[in-house]
This record gives sequence, C-alpha cells and structure tokens, in this order.
Amino acid sequence: MSRMVGTISRGVRAPIIRNGDDLAKIVTESVLTAAREEGYEIRDRDVIAMTEAIVARAQGNYASVDDIAADVNAKFGDGTVGVIFPILSRNRFAICLRGIAKGVKKVVLMLSYPSDEVGNHLISLDAIDEKGVNPYSDVLDLKTYRELFGYVKHRFTGMDYVEYYEQLIRESGADVEIIFANDARAVLPYTKNVINCDIHTRARTKRILMAAGAQKVFGLDEILSAPVNGSGYNESYGLLGSNKATEDQVKLFPRECQPLVDDIQKQIFDATGKRVEVMVYGDGAFKDPVGKIWELADPVVSPAYTSGLEGTPNELKLKYLADNDFADLSGEELKEAIKAKITAKDGDLFGQMASEGTTPRRLTDLIGSLCDLTSGSGDKGTPIVHIQGYFDNYTTE
Repeated sequence: MSRMVGTISRGVRAPIIRNGDDLAKIVTESVLTAAREEGYEIRDRDVIAMTEAIVARAQGNYASVDDIAADVNAKFGDGTVGVIFPILSRNRFAICLRGIAKGVKKVVLMLSYPSDEVGNHLISLDAIDEKGVNPYSDVLDLKTYRELFGYVKHRFTGMDYVEYYEQLIRESGADVEIIFANDARAVLPYTKNVINCDIHTRARTKRILMAAGAQKVFGLDEILSAPVNGSGYNESYGLLGSNKATEDQVKLFPRECQPLVDDIQKQIFDATGKRVEVMVYGDGAFKDPVGKIWELADPVVSPAYTSGLEGTPNELKLKYLADNDFADLSGEELKEAIKAKITAKDGDLFGQMASEGTTPRRLTDLIGSLCDLTSGSGDKGTPIVHIQGYFDNYTTE
C-alpha cells in the first residue's frame, strides 16, 4: 500500500542555550534523542532547522544601548538625526531607538502611515479615507496627526506607538520631533543626517535620500556592523534582525552560520549514515489576515543553509492534471497516470502550465515559514525543528 503520510514537522526540545555552548553538538544530540524516544528514523533529505535566536545566544552576539549610542555618535556626531521608517515593535525596535536617542541631541522621528513596513497599523485605511488624507503625498506633523486621528492603540498590543516612541526618546536624553510621511525625502527639510530603518527597501531608500541631497545616510544594517567596545555585531545586517534581550541589551542576528549548518549535517551523517539538510531560520514570511502583520522583520528568512536547500519547488499541480490532461480518467487509472506524469516531469518546470499555482517561492523561505509556525515564539521550548517528507511527492512509497 502507498504511504499515507506526507510532510511531518516536529518541534524538538533542547536545553536552554547559553553563550559558548557547542550548538552543533546540542542540536545533533537533541535530534537523535528525539528520534530514538519517539520511535522514528532519520531519513535522507530530512530537514533539521534551528531558530536564529539560539545561534546568536551561543555566539554571545549581544550589544547594549550604550554600544548603539557610541556607534551612532561616531557616525553622526551629537547633533540632529532623522530616524525614518522604523517598524512599530517593543521587541524589535524600542531598544535600538533608545540607543540611537542616547547618541544624539535630537531625533526627528518619521513614521510611515497608515502602517509600518511589516503591516503594524498606526491607523486604518478607512480612517485615512474618512479624513481625506493622501498617504502618498501628505506630510503630517504630530499636532495634525492627533487632530485627525487621536490616540489610536494597536489592536493586539494595546500600545500607542507614537506616544511610546516619543517617550523613549525623551527618556534617553534627546529632544524629539515627530512627522508622518511615506516619501523618504520628507525628512530632509528637518535634517540632512538620516538613519533609515526600513528592512527590505533599505537600499532604495538610501539611494533616494542621497540623490535628494542628504549628507549622511546609514541604514540600521550599518549600525553595529562592526564591534563597538567589544560588543556583538553583524557585518551584513547590523541591527536588522535584532531582538530585545533585556531592558538595556539587544540580541543581534547571528553571524557566520554556514560552518554551523555544515557541521551539523556532517555529525548527523556520521551518526546515522543519512544526509540531511540543515538551516538556520528567523521569521517566516507570511501575513496575518486579521492583524495585517507581515511576519518578516528579519532581513532574511534563513541566514545559512546546506546546498540541498537551494532553489525553488519543482512541482506539478495535481488538480490541474486531473482537470485537464486526465479529465477523462478516474480511480486507479487516474492515480497511475498522474504518478507517471510526475515521474517523467522535467527538471525545471518554469513557465509550464502544469506547474501554475504551485508556490513560487524559494525553498528556504517556504521551509523557514513552516519552521517558524512549528516552533512558535513563546514557551513551546522547541527551538529545533525536524521536518520529514518535505521533498516527497505523490509517487513516494
């Protein structure tokens, strides 16, 4: 009989990871122990993934508010700095903002509206329409914003992020002026020195600002891109992908992850004779239909992965085959015809109608989303995910 189960995603428990831990050994032993205790075998082309948080923790990749302040001050001096397009997050940005504010005398905070880059809304689109505001062109100061929209709190967190960020800046010793705009150039009448905090559009924003006459522009990816007073850092992403660790410290996105995933792959092979794929994952890449949050505040879904996870899915759409190529077949005859079609499929189905409707995303982004949903972000205690059957198809016995 054909195998009835396809993809399985298991969260695997692990010890609490500390700075300096041998993470490759811990991940390998956790996966082997889970398989033994739960009574399943590790197979070729399984995927073993670990959250970026435990990688950064093992690396000790942390930085303090003072480290951020020192780097910002070294880059801009202690004058006025524009901080534009930050995401609205106590976890992701609040500590970064404290560090920035501590390093300068004044912050011109420019918030995009009605929402930030990843979908956290300050106000609703309906409110924009009702007030006759054009978010593509209108620049609002704080007084106008309050007169139009009042004090709106985030649906899930209950935070008024405008008030929260204003308070953080003042408590850090800087003066603050807040404006609302979606054109990066709107900050330039206030200051020519800018930190652009957007994640996935950062290169374009920087290009626009420099072309419009900005003097100094650094992205968050360029703050703490090197150590400051022995701090953690990330040469590729700086503060992007960082998370709050304590009230005065952030955990940075992990660095130099490729040797780790290669080492785990080798250790699993040495222990089992099976060649698995290994990856580090951060945020998945999916959108909440209710809160409208696009879950990708990290700069990439996966900062490192083994070579077998390169590329995109190469799959046929079964319902397309059933409704078109084999519309006159049913039952066992239909099943065997579809299996034969899958067996004979090209190595690259790009552009073919039979693959239309399959998910056009990279494997690491798809698998990373599955991992993020499996492990969650709370108290499940499963920072390792073991996926089986992901590369199976309808012909797999």
